[in-house]
Amino acid sequence: MMIEKAYESVHFFHDSRTGLRAIVALHDTTFGPGLGGTRAISTYGTEAEAVDDVLRLARGMTFKAALANIPFGGGKAVIMLPKEPFDRAALFEAFGRAVDTLGGRYITTEDAGTSPEDVAYMRRGTSHVVGLPREMGGSGDPSPFTAFGVVRGIEALAKLHFGRSDLEGLKVSILGVGHVGFPLARMLHERGAKLWVADVNPEATRRAAEELGAAVVSPEELLSLEVDVFAPCALGGAIDDHSLPLLRCKAVAGSANNQLREDRHGKELHDRGIVYVPDYVLNAGGLINVAQEVEGYDEEKSREKVSRIYDTVYAILERAKAENTRPEVVADRIVLERLAKAKAEKGA
Repeated sequence: MMIEKAYESVHFFHDSRTGLRAIVALHDTTFGPGLGGTRAISTYGTEAEAVDDVLRLARGMTFKAALANIPFGGGKAVIMLPKEPFDRAALFEAFGRAVDTLGGRYITTEDAGTSPEDVAYMRRGTSHVVGLPREMGGSGDPSPFTAFGVVRGIEALAKLHFGRSDLEGLKVSILGVGHVGFPLARMLHERGAKLWVADVNPEATRRAAEELGAAVVSPEELLSLEVDVFAPCALGGAIDDHSLPLLRCKAVAGSANNQLREDRHGKELHDRGIVYVPDYVLNAGGLINVAQEVEGYDEEKSREKVSRIYDTVYAILERAKAENTRPEVVADRIVLERLAKAKAEKGA
């Protein structure tokens, strides 16, 4: 995959004292340092699985940053958390020191399995980190900004493909109502959407039902619901050979990274008349928000930039519709054209 997708480098780190096992992938730094979160989970079966995950995520960050028009490249990290008890502060500080050895080519932040507090621990080992807690002058939890960007993208989708000026009565099914999925559900609820939710955590679905009036179903049932929008908001790979034939939605638009298990699944969605809004366009709000820290955090300015996801999504969907092609093909083409132009200018 590294050669095929043109990655710049992959770095492996191990610290026996803290139990740290981490991988950092840099996909492309043409536009600036690789900026992307650190995913910390204990469920990787093998190191190969972790490598596959970090490579896919890093490439997605290149495309996400380019389409968000922010001066950063694509980078990502994963930590294979120890299965035995460990000192969390020490482990993330050790990871910060590992990041520091890259000399600023990679700037990290939080992701699945990490928090602003973990980012604060990383900060003890490196200055190349954003997404710090508010009390440390950072932007705090980026999840609400990610959710806001997804809502803006769904609004663009509803306008172009459903001819709707608002989301009142829009039927949306959400897979995963955690850090991003719940604020997304809340914002959709506030805009009048009808919600169905599923999550492996019963407490998460109970909260969505009690506070937002969402209907709770099993993950399997959720896939086959006849809704306007299916929003995958858990881990990646939600659209695969098993789930795709079950879908009865009109569009897929969620916050999860790498929603298509394979590229061919995007074509299969298109062939079935299901609009897929590329995840790396839709979920860029969190990245845009933490990137604002580099020049000095300004929440109002950050929210304004995240809101522009509407314009980006609308332009991509409009072009895809005019060319009778898939939105992700259009989005990829835009990024590759921008990268080629920038590389040519640097070469010149």
